[in-house]
Amino acid sequence: MAQIKIKLVKSLIGSKKDQIATAQALGLRKIGNETTQPDNPQTQGKVNKIIHLIEVSEA
Repeated sequence: MAQIKIKLVKSLIGSKKDQIATAQALGLRKIGNETTQPDNPQTQGKVNKIIHLIEVSEA
């Protein structure tokens, strides 16, 4: 299965609670944190929710 790399590039301060929870569910807690996740519909939904806070690339 394909993998995507997700990097937090903007602060979570001032974000809605559900967006903060989504970032933490992806393993992103501080600016600069990166994680590799499977490219599936569940992950894509999480990415779309916080797309303005992250950068996404192929792993």
